[in-house]
Amino acid sequence: MLTCRTAWKKLAPLARANSTQCRQSGRRTVLNNGRRPTLIPKAHMSTGAGGAGRENAVYALLVGGTCLAGGVYAYRTAKADGRRYQERLEQMSSTPDRAVGEELVTSVQSEPLAVQTADTEETGAAEPVVEASLEEAAEQPAAPAVEDAVPEQEPESSPAPAAEEAPPSEAAEPAPGLDSAPSPVKFPTHAPYLLIGGGTASFAAARSIRARDPGARVLIVTDEPDLPYMRPPLSKELWFSDDPNVTETLRFKQWNGKERSIYFQPSSFYISPAELESAENGGVAVLSGRKVVHMDVRGNKIQLDDNTEISYDKCLIATGGVPRNLQVIERAGEEVMKRTTLFRKLEDFRSLDKVSRTLKSITIIGGGFLGSELACALGRRSDESALEVIQMFPERGNMGKVLPEYLSNWTTEKVKNEGVKVLAEALVKSVTFQDDKLEIQLKDGRLIKTDHIVAAVGLEPNVDLAKSAGLEVDSDFGGYRVNAELQARANIWVAGDAACFYDIRLGRRRVEHHDHAVVSGRLAGENMTGANKPYWHQSMFWSDLGPDVGYEAIGIVDSSLPTVGVFAKATEKDTPKAATEQSGTGIRSESETEDVATSPVASSTPAPAVQHKDDYGKGVIFYLRDKVVVGIILWNVFNRMPIARKIIKDGEEHADLNEVAKLFNIHED
Repeated sequence: MLTCRTAWKKLAPLARANSTQCRQSGRRTVLNNGRRPTLIPKAHMSTGAGGAGRENAVYALLVGGTCLAGGVYAYRTAKADGRRYQERLEQMSSTPDRAVGEELVTSVQSEPLAVQTADTEETGAAEPVVEASLEEAAEQPAAPAVEDAVPEQEPESSPAPAAEEAPPSEAAEPAPGLDSAPSPVKFPTHAPYLLIGGGTASFAAARSIRARDPGARVLIVTDEPDLPYMRPPLSKELWFSDDPNVTETLRFKQWNGKERSIYFQPSSFYISPAELESAENGGVAVLSGRKVVHMDVRGNKIQLDDNTEISYDKCLIATGGVPRNLQVIERAGEEVMKRTTLFRKLEDFRSLDKVSRTLKSITIIGGGFLGSELACALGRRSDESALEVIQMFPERGNMGKVLPEYLSNWTTEKVKNEGVKVLAEALVKSVTFQDDKLEIQLKDGRLIKTDHIVAAVGLEPNVDLAKSAGLEVDSDFGGYRVNAELQARANIWVAGDAACFYDIRLGRRRVEHHDHAVVSGRLAGENMTGANKPYWHQSMFWSDLGPDVGYEAIGIVDSSLPTVGVFAKATEKDTPKAATEQSGTGIRSESETEDVATSPVASSTPAPAVQHKDDYGKGVIFYLRDKVVVGIILWNVFNRMPIARKIIKDGEEHADLNEVAKLFNIHED
């Protein structure tokens, strides 16, 4: 090819000069005759004056030589292409089956590139062609999937690295219509409704969105490996199951004897994330095991922990909370941390269940809802396996921050009767690991040796996305600050434990209970579909110390507030077990409706004077602030929460709370 080109460069000037001289001779003849000839014979060009015949012969020779050289070049090029084609076929036949597709793509793209570059290296016209080919190579989906199986490429296959340099999010997504190898994880690049978090609030929102928009496409992104499930049974009913495989089946009997799963819905309820964008009637998909690490509010998109991105139209943040730990435990070293459980998730239940069946001693640090429930649950198991269960807390009694002192003392005795060794007013000074035992040194000098620690000392709202999203976090209560419609931004809502909302009756609050997650998630879902409803719900919470003692609460229940308690004798109907038999569900907040909260009819039975007895069978505890009821606990009194809601909503002063207690009919047998 280069030889032909050199010859052409030498002969081309002669050809151009001869052609010019012929044209000039013809022009002079026309001028001399005074008119344009009607026809110039071909013989005239070879017999003109000045030796024109010899030059025309040379011109004809050059043209013929050029044609001959072109034919030789075309023949050699075709022969070389055929040889390379046969070599490529032989190489492909020896390549593993899963790499054949990529070899074909590479050979088709790279060889024309080499020819084009050689043909145009002097003119610079190759640059746009090369760029276009690189873009096409980068869009090929097969290269990343079989990258390790591709043999070493020849130098002429230079475009191949462009596909390897493509971002993971782009390379993993196959081009439309191509039948390429499946990527490791398939998920939509866009979700009209994106829910961050896989807990109760997120599922309630998804169900609400689908109810108002039946064709909605909803994507739940959660860092947990499980589908959405209920958390309350993890510290309650699951521990009382007779099924030895309960950690696998995750089915439990409620206090009323009915069996159910902790999952809100079976896997058949959901569609796969890969099908979400193409599902004709929409659906709910769960992308599990993925954490959202960045949120671009202006661009309406999120970034996952593997750097992939998903855009959205409307987004809900329902990230819940992270269990707190004691600093003395965090500073104690790896051996202590390995023997400490921060109880929150399903995997924590499985882990603690295994620990309780293999070790001899477990110490629970914390006297609140979670700590007291786990203490009672493990205490009952100690009768069967000789497990030592210790509970310690800085307060004077169980639930000391919530219950009035007399009721806290009664609850402490109840926990002790379950087989738990209770250590009150216990402040942890240090924790060490020595001689295969954890040694907990208290500030008053007491030393406790144990095999395992359960830290149940509270919850921190998960606000990791606040910085990247530019969302405001409340400095007093924590959590994302939201307006009355649970909005943090125009197209971003927050629900559940992570939401700090304004209560029109009680001021700004943040609530960490199941009922709040259900109702706030449901309302956020409605507002995401355009409802624009304010959050005026007074959420409740409940705690059970086994099947015989339980309570429900609403509003601000703080033992530092003045309280008034009215109690009555309990009957067999006044237990959590009886309550679930009546309502048909162990998740008692599911049976509540706002419609029931009408003006109640008071009992005609006279109320006795308020008195504190050793046996608090059932009763009502009122929490006061400026003589107004701001919180109510119903002690072994169930299915009366709408009445309590109305009392707090009215916000009136009451001269005699004994008369108010009649509204709950606690004195009826």
